[in-house]
Amino acid sequence: MKTNIKKIITVGLTLGMLFALTACGSKDTSTDATTTETTVAETTAAAETTAAETEATSLEGTVTITGSTSVEKILLDMADEFMAYNPDVTINYTGTGSSAGVEDAIAGANDLGASSRELKEEEIAAGLETIEFAYDGIALVVNPANTATDLTMDQVLKIYSGEITNWSEVGGNDADIIVVSREGASGTRGAFEELTGLEDVGLTESATVVEGNGNVQATVAGNENAIGYVSFSFIDETVKALTLEGVDANADNVKAGSYLLSRPFLFAYKAENMTDVTKAFLDFVVTSEAQVFVDNHGGIRID
Repeated sequence: MKTNIKKIITVGLTLGMLFALTACGSKDTSTDATTTETTVAETTAAAETTAAETEATSLEGTVTITGSTSVEKILLDMADEFMAYNPDVTINYTGTGSSAGVEDAIAGANDLGASSRELKEEEIAAGLETIEFAYDGIALVVNPANTATDLTMDQVLKIYSGEITNWSEVGGNDADIIVVSREGASGTRGAFEELTGLEDVGLTESATVVEGNGNVQATVAGNENAIGYVSFSFIDETVKALTLEGVDANADNVKAGSYLLSRPFLFAYKAENMTDVTKAFLDFVVTSEAQVFVDNHGGIRID
Protein backbone atom coordinates (compact mmCIF):
# COMPACT_ATOMS: atom_id res chain seq x y z
CA MET A 1 0.00 0.00 0.00
CA LYS A 2 2.80 2.37 0.90
CA THR A 3 4.51 1.41 -2.35
CA ASN A 4 1.37 2.31 -4.34
CA ILE A 5 1.09 5.65 -2.61
CA LYS A 6 4.73 6.41 -3.36
CA LYS A 7 4.13 5.53 -7.03
CA ILE A 8 1.13 7.80 -7.19
CA ILE A 9 3.06 10.67 -5.60
CA THR A 10 5.98 10.14 -7.93
CA VAL A 11 3.74 10.10 -11.04
CA GLY A 12 1.96 13.22 -9.79
CA LEU A 13 5.18 15.09 -9.22
CA THR A 14 6.47 14.07 -12.65
CA LEU A 15 3.31 15.22 -14.40
CA GLY A 16 3.45 18.51 -12.49
CA MET A 17 7.00 19.15 -13.55
CA LEU A 18 6.18 18.31 -17.18
CA PHE A 19 3.21 20.73 -17.10
CA ALA A 20 5.36 23.49 -15.63
CA LEU A 21 8.06 22.97 -18.26
CA THR A 22 5.47 22.97 -21.05
CA ALA A 23 3.93 26.20 -19.75
CA CYS A 24 7.32 27.86 -19.51
CA GLY A 25 8.16 26.73 -23.01
CA SER A 26 4.92 28.14 -24.37
CA LYS A 27 5.46 31.42 -22.58
CA ASP A 28 8.99 31.77 -23.93
CA THR A 29 7.84 30.96 -27.48
CA SER A 30 5.12 33.58 -27.29
CA THR A 31 7.56 36.13 -25.94
CA ASP A 32 10.08 35.33 -28.64
CA ALA A 33 7.39 35.71 -31.35
CA THR A 34 6.26 39.02 -29.95
CA THR A 35 9.84 40.23 -29.71
CA THR A 36 10.50 39.12 -33.28
CA GLU A 37 7.41 40.94 -34.58
CA THR A 38 8.37 44.11 -32.70
CA THR A 39 11.92 43.98 -34.02
CA VAL A 40 10.70 43.56 -37.62
CA ALA A 41 8.25 46.46 -37.25
CA GLU A 42 10.90 48.71 -35.73
CA THR A 43 13.37 47.81 -38.48
CA THR A 44 10.79 48.50 -41.19
CA ALA A 45 9.85 51.85 -39.63
CA ALA A 46 13.49 52.81 -39.35
CA ALA A 47 14.08 51.91 -42.99
CA GLU A 48 11.09 53.96 -44.09
CA THR A 49 12.27 56.92 -42.00
CA THR A 50 15.74 56.69 -43.49
CA ALA A 51 14.26 56.55 -47.00
CA ALA A 52 12.08 59.58 -46.31
CA GLU A 53 15.01 61.53 -44.92
CA THR A 54 17.12 60.57 -47.91
CA GLU A 55 14.37 61.64 -50.31
CA ALA A 56 13.89 64.98 -48.51
CA THR A 57 17.58 65.84 -48.62
CA SER A 58 18.63 64.22 -51.92
CA LEU A 59 17.68 67.15 -54.16
CA GLU A 60 20.66 69.01 -55.51
CA GLY A 61 21.34 71.21 -58.48
CA THR A 62 20.56 74.65 -59.90
CA VAL A 63 17.34 76.12 -61.28
CA THR A 64 17.83 79.09 -63.58
CA ILE A 65 14.85 81.43 -63.93
CA THR A 66 14.67 84.51 -66.14
CA GLY A 67 11.74 86.73 -67.03
CA SER A 68 9.08 88.94 -65.49
CA THR A 69 10.01 91.57 -62.92
CA SER A 70 6.42 91.64 -61.68
CA VAL A 71 6.90 88.27 -59.99
CA GLU A 72 10.21 89.22 -58.36
CA LYS A 73 9.13 89.71 -54.73
CA ILE A 74 6.92 86.62 -54.66
CA LEU A 75 9.41 84.46 -56.52
CA LEU A 76 12.43 85.39 -54.41
CA ASP A 77 10.60 84.49 -51.19
CA MET A 78 9.42 81.19 -52.68
CA ALA A 79 12.96 80.41 -53.81
CA ASP A 80 14.45 81.24 -50.40
CA GLU A 81 11.94 78.98 -48.66
CA PHE A 82 12.57 76.11 -51.07
CA MET A 83 16.35 76.42 -50.69
CA ALA A 84 15.99 76.44 -46.90
CA TYR A 85 14.41 72.98 -47.13
CA ASN A 86 16.88 71.85 -49.80
CA PRO A 87 20.32 73.27 -48.92
CA ASP A 88 21.99 71.63 -51.93
CA VAL A 89 19.72 73.48 -54.36
CA THR A 90 20.47 76.91 -55.84
CA ILE A 91 17.78 78.97 -57.57
CA ASN A 92 19.03 81.86 -59.69
CA TYR A 93 16.53 84.49 -60.86
CA THR A 94 17.18 87.39 -63.24
CA GLY A 95 14.44 89.90 -64.06
CA THR A 96 14.65 90.42 -67.82
CA GLY A 97 10.98 90.88 -68.76
CA SER A 98 8.37 88.27 -69.61
CA SER A 99 9.09 88.02 -73.34
CA ALA A 100 12.81 87.57 -72.72
CA GLY A 101 12.11 84.83 -70.17
CA VAL A 102 9.79 83.03 -72.57
CA GLU A 103 12.35 83.31 -75.38
CA ASP A 104 14.99 81.83 -73.06
CA ALA A 105 12.68 78.92 -72.29
CA ILE A 106 12.18 78.24 -76.01
CA ALA A 107 15.94 78.39 -76.63
CA GLY A 108 16.77 76.24 -73.59
CA ALA A 109 18.76 79.08 -72.03
CA ASN A 110 16.92 78.75 -68.71
CA ASP A 111 15.01 76.12 -66.78
CA LEU A 112 11.94 78.29 -66.25
CA GLY A 113 10.72 81.43 -67.93
CA ALA A 114 8.72 83.65 -65.58
CA SER A 115 5.87 85.43 -67.35
CA SER A 116 3.26 87.90 -66.16
CA ARG A 117 1.10 87.43 -69.25
CA GLU A 118 -0.52 84.58 -71.15
CA LEU A 119 1.66 82.91 -73.75
CA LYS A 120 1.13 83.80 -77.40
CA GLU A 121 0.06 81.15 -79.89
CA GLU A 122 3.48 81.01 -81.51
CA GLU A 123 5.15 80.53 -78.10
CA ILE A 124 2.89 77.59 -77.32
CA ALA A 125 3.56 76.21 -80.79
CA ALA A 126 7.28 76.30 -79.98
CA GLY A 127 6.68 73.54 -77.44
CA LEU A 128 6.24 75.46 -74.20
CA GLU A 129 4.06 74.30 -71.32
CA THR A 130 2.99 76.47 -68.41
CA ILE A 131 2.01 76.35 -64.76
CA GLU A 132 0.23 79.26 -63.07
CA PHE A 133 1.33 80.08 -59.53
CA ALA A 134 -0.52 83.36 -58.86
CA TYR A 135 -2.70 86.04 -60.35
CA ASP A 136 -2.16 89.76 -60.34
CA GLY A 137 -3.86 93.04 -61.01
CA ILE A 138 -2.32 95.95 -62.88
CA ALA A 139 -2.81 99.22 -61.01
CA LEU A 140 -2.91 102.66 -62.59
CA VAL A 141 -0.80 104.83 -60.30
CA VAL A 142 -0.23 108.57 -59.96
CA ASN A 143 1.65 110.83 -57.59
CA PRO A 144 -0.19 111.19 -54.23
CA ALA A 145 -0.52 114.94 -54.90
CA ASN A 146 -2.47 114.32 -58.10
CA THR A 147 -6.17 115.21 -57.62
CA ALA A 148 -7.48 112.68 -60.17
CA THR A 149 -9.11 109.65 -58.53
CA ASP A 150 -10.85 107.53 -61.14
CA LEU A 151 -10.54 106.63 -64.84
CA THR A 152 -12.65 104.67 -67.27
CA MET A 153 -11.09 102.08 -69.57
CA ASP A 154 -11.81 104.41 -72.50
CA GLN A 155 -9.97 107.27 -70.78
CA VAL A 156 -7.00 105.02 -70.06
CA LEU A 157 -6.80 104.06 -73.73
CA LYS A 158 -7.01 107.71 -74.84
CA ILE A 159 -4.34 108.82 -72.33
CA TYR A 160 -1.88 106.14 -73.41
CA SER A 161 -2.55 106.61 -77.11
CA GLY A 162 -2.07 110.39 -76.80
CA GLU A 163 -5.64 111.48 -77.47
CA ILE A 164 -6.11 112.86 -73.91
CA THR A 165 -3.11 114.97 -72.90
CA ASN A 166 -4.26 117.15 -69.98
CA TRP A 167 -5.33 116.08 -66.49
CA SER A 168 -8.22 118.56 -66.52
CA GLU A 169 -9.92 116.33 -69.12
CA VAL A 170 -10.23 113.51 -66.56
CA GLY A 171 -10.91 115.34 -63.31
CA GLY A 172 -7.41 116.51 -62.44
CA ASN A 173 -5.56 119.81 -62.47
CA ASP A 174 -4.79 121.81 -65.59
CA ALA A 175 -1.46 120.15 -66.36
CA ASP A 176 0.08 118.03 -69.10
CA ILE A 177 -0.11 114.28 -68.51
CA ILE A 178 3.27 112.56 -68.36
CA VAL A 179 2.66 109.04 -69.65
CA VAL A 180 4.99 106.38 -68.22
CA SER A 181 5.11 102.93 -69.80
CA ARG A 182 7.26 99.80 -69.78
CA GLU A 183 9.88 98.38 -72.15
CA GLY A 184 8.78 96.23 -75.06
CA ALA A 185 9.69 92.89 -73.43
CA SER A 186 7.57 93.60 -70.36
CA GLY A 187 4.80 91.15 -69.59
CA THR A 188 3.03 93.91 -67.66
CA ARG A 189 3.08 96.09 -70.77
CA GLY A 190 1.88 93.24 -72.96
CA ALA A 191 -1.02 92.49 -70.63
CA PHE A 192 -1.86 96.18 -70.18
CA GLU A 193 -1.94 96.89 -73.92
CA GLU A 194 -4.00 93.79 -74.64
CA LEU A 195 -6.55 94.49 -71.90
CA THR A 196 -6.95 98.18 -72.74
CA GLY A 197 -6.93 97.77 -76.52
CA LEU A 198 -3.76 99.84 -76.79
CA GLU A 199 -2.05 97.14 -78.86
CA ASP A 200 -4.43 98.02 -81.71
CA VAL A 201 -3.74 101.78 -81.71
CA GLY A 202 -0.22 102.11 -80.37
CA LEU A 203 1.48 103.87 -77.48
CA THR A 204 1.88 107.65 -77.71
CA GLU A 205 5.31 108.69 -78.99
CA SER A 206 5.67 111.10 -76.08
CA ALA A 207 5.60 108.30 -73.48
CA THR A 208 8.49 107.86 -71.06
CA VAL A 209 9.53 104.21 -71.33
CA VAL A 210 11.36 102.62 -68.39
CA GLU A 211 12.42 99.11 -67.40
CA GLY A 212 10.82 97.32 -64.47
CA ASN A 213 7.89 97.99 -62.15
CA GLY A 214 10.22 99.64 -59.67
CA ASN A 215 11.31 102.28 -62.17
CA VAL A 216 7.70 103.06 -63.12
CA GLN A 217 6.88 103.44 -59.43
CA ALA A 218 9.86 105.72 -58.81
CA THR A 219 9.17 107.87 -61.88
CA VAL A 220 5.53 108.42 -60.90
CA ALA A 221 6.47 109.07 -57.27
CA GLY A 222 8.83 111.81 -58.43
CA ASN A 223 6.46 113.64 -60.80
CA GLU A 224 3.09 115.07 -59.75
CA ASN A 225 1.73 114.87 -63.32
CA ALA A 226 2.88 111.37 -64.22
CA ILE A 227 0.75 108.27 -64.64
CA GLY A 228 2.03 104.71 -64.84
CA TYR A 229 0.90 101.11 -64.46
CA VAL A 230 2.43 98.58 -62.07
CA SER A 231 1.79 95.20 -60.55
CA PHE A 232 -0.35 95.33 -57.37
CA SER A 233 2.73 94.28 -55.40
CA PHE A 234 4.32 97.67 -56.19
CA ILE A 235 1.55 99.78 -54.67
CA ASP A 236 2.87 101.61 -51.58
CA GLU A 237 2.73 105.00 -49.89
CA THR A 238 4.89 106.64 -52.61
CA VAL A 239 2.15 106.34 -55.23
CA LYS A 240 -1.66 106.48 -55.37
CA ALA A 241 -3.66 103.77 -57.11
CA LEU A 242 -6.59 105.14 -59.11
CA THR A 243 -9.93 103.38 -59.18
CA LEU A 244 -10.90 101.96 -62.57
CA GLU A 245 -14.53 102.30 -63.61
CA GLY A 246 -15.15 103.13 -59.94
CA VAL A 247 -13.61 99.86 -58.71
CA ASP A 248 -10.66 99.75 -56.27
CA ALA A 249 -7.46 98.04 -57.33
CA ASN A 250 -7.32 95.10 -54.90
CA ALA A 251 -7.21 91.32 -54.88
CA ASP A 252 -10.81 90.82 -53.80
CA ASN A 253 -12.07 92.78 -56.80
CA VAL A 254 -9.84 90.83 -59.17
CA LYS A 255 -11.21 87.55 -57.80
CA ALA A 256 -14.74 88.91 -58.13
CA GLY A 257 -14.06 89.86 -61.75
CA SER A 258 -15.01 93.50 -61.19
CA TYR A 259 -11.50 94.92 -61.60
CA LEU A 260 -10.73 94.79 -65.30
CA LEU A 261 -6.92 94.91 -65.42
CA SER A 262 -5.72 91.48 -64.27
CA ARG A 263 -3.41 88.73 -65.55
CA PRO A 264 -1.71 85.45 -64.50
CA PHE A 265 1.76 84.85 -63.11
CA LEU A 266 3.17 81.67 -64.65
CA PHE A 267 6.26 79.64 -65.45
CA ALA A 268 6.93 78.54 -69.02
CA TYR A 269 9.15 75.53 -69.75
CA LYS A 270 9.85 72.67 -72.11
CA ALA A 271 8.96 69.29 -70.66
CA GLU A 272 12.03 67.62 -72.19
CA ASN A 273 14.31 70.01 -70.29
CA MET A 274 12.69 69.31 -66.92
CA THR A 275 14.99 68.08 -64.14
CA ASP A 276 14.02 66.53 -60.81
CA VAL A 277 14.93 69.69 -58.90
CA THR A 278 12.99 71.93 -61.32
CA LYS A 279 9.94 69.69 -61.07
CA ALA A 280 10.18 69.71 -57.27
CA PHE A 281 10.25 73.51 -57.27
CA LEU A 282 7.19 73.68 -59.55
CA ASP A 283 5.38 71.29 -57.21
CA PHE A 284 6.32 73.53 -54.30
CA VAL A 285 5.13 76.90 -55.69
CA VAL A 286 1.48 75.79 -55.77
CA THR A 287 1.42 74.51 -52.19
CA SER A 288 -0.36 76.44 -49.45
CA GLU A 289 3.02 77.02 -47.80
CA ALA A 290 4.38 78.79 -50.89
CA GLN A 291 1.13 80.63 -51.59
CA VAL A 292 1.62 82.58 -48.35
CA PHE A 293 4.21 84.65 -50.21
CA VAL A 294 1.64 85.55 -52.84
CA ASP A 295 -0.49 87.04 -50.06
CA ASN A 296 2.50 88.77 -48.49
CA HIS A 297 3.27 90.72 -51.65
CA GLY A 298 -0.19 91.77 -52.77
CA GLY A 299 -0.68 89.00 -55.31
CA ILE A 300 -3.69 86.76 -55.68
CA ARG A 301 -3.48 83.11 -54.67
CA ILE A 302 -4.38 80.38 -57.12
CA ASP A 303 -6.49 78.54 -54.50
